[in-house]
Amino acid sequence: MKRWLILGDILAIAIVTIIGFATHGEVGLSYVPRMLTTFLPLLAGWFITSLWLGLFETEASLRPDQLWRSVLAAILSAPLAATLRGFMLGTSILPIFVLVLAGSFALGMLAWRALALWLARRHRL
Repeated sequence: MKRWLILGDILAIAIVTIIGFATHGEVGLSYVPRMLTTFLPLLAGWFITSLWLGLFETEASLRPDQLWRSVLAAILSAPLAATLRGFMLGTSILPIFVLVLAGSFALGMLAWRALALWLARRHRL
């Protein structure tokens, strides 16, 4: 189960990143390097906070009443990711970016983790 959660988390972060860039009309191979400056910090922030919140333990991953942990981990990881991104790009960190990143990332991870929960229960993973 843990392996599928990790792979799904990485895919969900990639999808959230791509959707974020698409909302700005920035989709294509030429944007991949810039996408990585969002994807990699978000990935790092997610795994730091998700490990801290126990999101890969069976208790947290197989119970619907524990889905709030995914939302909290996403919200907590957004400021860290934005800070890392700012350092990578050598730019300031806009508070509105952090808020939008936190909200969209929380929604994306909640959707993925709810789907993972449903799949695990349906297929008894």
